[in-house]
Amino acid sequence: MAVVITVPICLLLAVAGLAVYGRAEALGDARTTRAEVGLSLRVQALVHQLQRERGLTNGLLGGEERFRTPLAATRKRVDTALRAMRPESAVEDVIQRHLRRLAAIRAAADKDTAADRDTSDRTGTLAFYTAAVDALNAVDPVAETATRADRQLSDGLAALRELAAAKESVALERGLLNGVFAQGSFHGREYLAFTEVRAARVAALARFRQVATAPQRAALENAFGTEDAERATAYENQAEGAADGSALRADAGTWWDAMTVLVDDLYAVQRSVGDDVRDRADRLSHDAELGLAAYLVGGTLMAALVGGLAAFASRSLTRPLGALAEAAHDVARNRLPATVARIQQSPQDPVDLLPSADARDNPDARLLGGPAEIAEVAASLQQVERTALHLAAQQAGLRRNTTESLANLGRRNQNLVRRQLGLITRLERQELDPDALAELFELDHLATRMRRNAESLLVLAGQNPPRPTAAPSDGLEVVQAAVAEVEQYRRVLIATVEPVRVRGHAVADVAHLLAELIENGLTFSPPTEPVEVHGWYDAEDDTYSFAVVDHGVGMSEADKERANARLSDSGEEALLAAPARFLGHLVVGRLAHRLGEGAQVHLFDTTGGGLSALLVLPGRLLAPAQDHSATPPPAKPAVSHLLNGFRAGVARAEARSAQGVSP
Repeated sequence: MAVVITVPICLLLAVAGLAVYGRAEALGDARTTRAEVGLSLRVQALVHQLQRERGLTNGLLGGEERFRTPLAATRKRVDTALRAMRPESAVEDVIQRHLRRLAAIRAAADKDTAADRDTSDRTGTLAFYTAAVDALNAVDPVAETATRADRQLSDGLAALRELAAAKESVALERGLLNGVFAQGSFHGREYLAFTEVRAARVAALARFRQVATAPQRAALENAFGTEDAERATAYENQAEGAADGSALRADAGTWWDAMTVLVDDLYAVQRSVGDDVRDRADRLSHDAELGLAAYLVGGTLMAALVGGLAAFASRSLTRPLGALAEAAHDVARNRLPATVARIQQSPQDPVDLLPSADARDNPDARLLGGPAEIAEVAASLQQVERTALHLAAQQAGLRRNTTESLANLGRRNQNLVRRQLGLITRLERQELDPDALAELFELDHLATRMRRNAESLLVLAGQNPPRPTAAPSDGLEVVQAAVAEVEQYRRVLIATVEPVRVRGHAVADVAHLLAELIENGLTFSPPTEPVEVHGWYDAEDDTYSFAVVDHGVGMSEADKERANARLSDSGEEALLAAPARFLGHLVVGRLAHRLGEGAQVHLFDTTGGGLSALLVLPGRLLAPAQDHSATPPPAKPAVSHLLNGFRAGVARAEARSAQGVSP
């Protein structure tokens, strides 16, 4: 149901967001266009003055000294326009690249005598100004503006762009023929340049008429219909007839005046078109602002309405779902664990402890309310609880039966082996034949190992009381008893075992534990390598340590960490989860746990290869020595490095535990 509500809400909000984003984007476009039109008009003002300076400079270079005075005034206006354009970074870059030689060009044009001027100077100067004007027109932002929403604005921008190109062609023609008329004829490629400029003007005007409005086309026709424009046309026709380089009888000043009026008229049309475009951009910006505000208000109202509906729908679902969640939490955290614990701890049949279906009927399920689906979920939850309880009861019964079977089998084997050992002992006392006696000793050894296996089974079942011992035993006797319970006892080397007395109630468990460790070392070391057993007393900690050292295959760090975890775990879960080949580790862990607090078993690497196991017995398991004046001898070097390795391994384990790393 949450998906059914959420999907439409998300779709509505997405549609509203897209609409607001579209209006915001339209507002941004309108504001950008308005700013760019303003910059374009300032750029065209600079271009207009540069075009005038270009024409006057070209006439001056052609020999008309009367252009010097108007040229000086035009240069001042150019400088003023340049200073006004400095804050614009894009235009500033063009000014730096194309007008940095402006002072030098002006100085060259101001030479005193006309004899120092030639056609190449006039052509180069004309090219300099033309390149600067073309660069300014290219950086004009209107040339890059594109609108997606308003055709009228797009046509206005295109008309402004084409009119700028036409005006540049007229101004370039004015400057070019100004020099030609002052010189008296065409020279070099000047006539070809004249024809190219006229063709560019015609093409630009044709494109302007295609996108301009009727008033804009009328203003253009008025600009070309004045007397000055007709006079300029007559001069153009005269220039067309001098393609062969013949002399031209035309007054440069008259030509300049006529063309200047035409250029100024075209500039006026250009500003009029720019004003129209800017007004259109202002209107679009205003409309976009109003539209954005309307969409924001509508979106806010829609979000509020949708939020209210969602809250209403959510409350109709969350109340019964909350009650259902509380019931589920109570089942998972309280009722189910409590019932499972009661089943596992009770001596009765687990199935008899299960509540009846009527007793497990959850009253909350009838009070949840809400849709029928929620009631079905509540009923399913009750069924899950009942099924879980049945499974827990079955598992507890199976676990109990398995444990009892193991314990029963272990006790039977233990009794049989005890009787067998008694019989073998009587036969040993009666036998005089050395060979037969040796075989009886071997049979006695096998029976002793069988007794250890039976006791291990009882240890795993958790029902094996320790073997009674009347009095404390010496540490060496405990080691010898452990060696007697392993198969390859001849490979066991009992090294230095310092004197110690182990309390009677712990002797059997310590011997059993050492036997398991020695058996493991014998199994995983070469047949030719002995397994060493060391023992020493640590007065600093008041502990006694037994070390079982082998030089076999060893273990990886990961396997060693898992083995140490099993050695320190005495719970039933470890027995059920551990593979069968690691049951010996669990037996050692159970025995160490039964020895009480302070008893530890730890595995670490043997120097030179192999694995060492260390059993540490606390002082409470040690009986007072018979000779109190005797001082225990210091630990041998081999024992010292075992003790250091054990302490280092324990320190690493504690560090991992402090960091939250599971073994």
